[in-house]
Amino acid sequence: MSLLDSLTSALAGGAIRFIDLTNPLSSETPTLRLPEPFANLVDFQLEQVSAYDEPGPFWKHHNLTTGEHIGTHIDAPVHWISGREGHDVSQIPPARLIGPAVVIDKRAEVERDPDYLLDVADIEAWEAEHGRLPENGWLLFRTGWDRYADSQEAFLNADDTGSHTPGITARAAEWLATERPISGFGVETVGIDAGRGAELDPPFPAHYHLLGNDKYGVTSLQNLAELPPTGAVLIVSPLPIVGGTGSPARVWALVEDAAAADAR
Repeated sequence: MSLLDSLTSALAGGAIRFIDLTNPLSSETPTLRLPEPFANLVDFQLEQVSAYDEPGPFWKHHNLTTGEHIGTHIDAPVHWISGREGHDVSQIPPARLIGPAVVIDKRAEVERDPDYLLDVADIEAWEAEHGRLPENGWLLFRTGWDRYADSQEAFLNADDTGSHTPGITARAAEWLATERPISGFGVETVGIDAGRGAELDPPFPAHYHLLGNDKYGVTSLQNLAELPPTGAVLIVSPLPIVGGTGSPARVWALVEDAAAADAR
């Protein structure tokens, strides 16, 4: 049996499970809100063109309007000034969009402090227990924030001082970008930086360091609770938009079901 035959057999038999990490995309999907004078993207919208009627008697179809960075989406290097000479979303090598996924869980810390920032010591402590971050892998930051993904207000958690959502320190962002051979960083929040990431040096350091070093970000992930700390495989599937700085994406994980595998 070939490797691909083994994979399809394991998927069909349930020994390997698909877990959908994508927040469904609609006009109600929570989106980033930048303060003035910065311009915001348009939210996702569907415009009905026909519905089994005179404009289209046998079919239903829509026009869609959306910003690139809406809902669960990928950030390509050209999204940020530090990566402006890098890949657009259509140029990201497919091999960089599939790789081992590891999960670092900081729900307890975020419950105490929604502005919690993941630091190098957190990642090194995780590595001491689970091993070094894998080559071509994705570090997924579990914070429990996906429970707010159906509420714009709760998801952004904003007050007069700004948005209060967890993220990563500038030091950790630079360390991940330069010291570990990962493909990207995934979060449950609206962006890969903290809600108050503009206050760090450099501002929005996850964007600055990761995208500037040909690494990618994936946001608004769901269901990280179903993934083990190690052993999953991430699949990120964006639209290959020529010139695009990002794209809404379907994101899955493949996870081995030990019980199903043992029963075969």
